Amino acid sequence: MAAKKAEQALVDQWRDILALHARTQCELDRVLHQHGLCASDFEVLDVLAEARAADGDCAYRVQEIAERVHLSQSALSRLIARLERDGLVERGMCPEDRRGVRVGLTPKGRALHGDVLPVQREVLTRMLTA
Repeated sequence: MAAKKAEQALVDQWRDILALHARTQCELDRVLHQHGLCASDFEVLDVLAEARAADGDCAYRVQEIAERVHLSQSALSRLIARLERDGLVERGMCPEDRRGVRVGLTPKGRALHGDVLPVQREVLTRMLTA
């Protein structure tokens, strides 16, 4: 009986985590939509803005972005293509590996990220510090 209760407590905890994630994701999407972004768009912009690649460049390889965001490779490629069409990121060849692609913020992307960063952080604070 105790094992069953412990198992149910784990399941309940897992479902609480999923519910919190879903509520936070929906609120991020709602608020960021006013800026022409969704939560996944912002995550990619945030990753590109927060740190330099291992070689000190201001751009990441697509694989490095994929390690930091929770999207499939194909979803990430579509998202990057959309951000590029919107003038927020630019893609270029990797100098060390001509098969690789680097993605970096454009000045427009850096400015939008700076404008939206406090909005996104406010939502995280409100949703996750209750």
